[in-house]
Amino acid sequence: MIKSFDQVLEQAKRGPRRRVAVAVAEDAEVLAALTAAQASGLAEACLVGDAEKILMVAKESALNLTGMEIINVPDRIMAAKVAVTLVREGRAHMLMKGLIGTADILRAVLDKENGLRTGRVLSHVALIEVPTYHKMLFMTDGGQNIAPDLAQKVDILQNAVDVARALGVDLPKVAALAAVEVVNPKMQATVEAYELQLMAERGEIKNCLVHGPLALDGAISLDAARHKGIQSQVAGDADILLVPTIEVGNVLYKTLVYLARARVAGLIVGAAAPIVLTSRSDSPEAKLLSIACASVVAGRY
Repeated sequence: MIKSFDQVLEQAKRGPRRRVAVAVAEDAEVLAALTAAQASGLAEACLVGDAEKILMVAKESALNLTGMEIINVPDRIMAAKVAVTLVREGRAHMLMKGLIGTADILRAVLDKENGLRTGRVLSHVALIEVPTYHKMLFMTDGGQNIAPDLAQKVDILQNAVDVARALGVDLPKVAALAAVEVVNPKMQATVEAYELQLMAERGEIKNCLVHGPLALDGAISLDAARHKGIQSQVAGDADILLVPTIEVGNVLYKTLVYLARARVAGLIVGAAAPIVLTSRSDSPEAKLLSIACASVVAGRY
């Protein structure tokens, strides 16, 4: 059982030091996270972007870039392509978004000829350490897919399972969330949650236990599950929360961060390598933890 990010940090430090390619690296917060990661032995960095601006930003922020390779590519779109190429060719093990729009970096990732496509849907996995829960939670997808259909949810779920397993959860317990625990044809989330459970039972979704539909309380509280009479290995002990839409995931994530003081990290997965794609509103710690998580997960690719 993985309980905290401290365990993740130890995994990253014990394993081989992975290299992250940063697209458009002239961003003070990103550079700060990278210098902290390098100083802590979590990862090495290759900075792709406008070299003059990268050095200027580092000087203004009093950041030491010693040991980091800088590849001068002033054009942002081309910088994203170069960073993706570094990963595709094995010269870096993971990709990180710098001062570039999400759509632009993902366009490079999804390029049919030169990107990092695998045929699987890209999805966001949030890793969440909540003081009131007994282990780490993985939540998906609150940052990438707006309203996924059943086929997309299969990929999204499998992506999250792969991340959890990479971090040491051998058989992740997945709660397919909805508002209620019974299948209601008028509530599509319940129908698809139950279908995901059946698919896992048939072996079509691998290396996990799935229960759906489950409301949030039944997924994370044994007391609530008992009161509701839910008989399940997942209920009250979920590792992964699969949300039905991006709105649900976004609200849940921000509620845990701002009201429950959760520590968080986030990755885009489903490509040929993990992608650190943090928001500017994410804390410096969240960026550092995301790099650490990507470093560990990259070892499974």
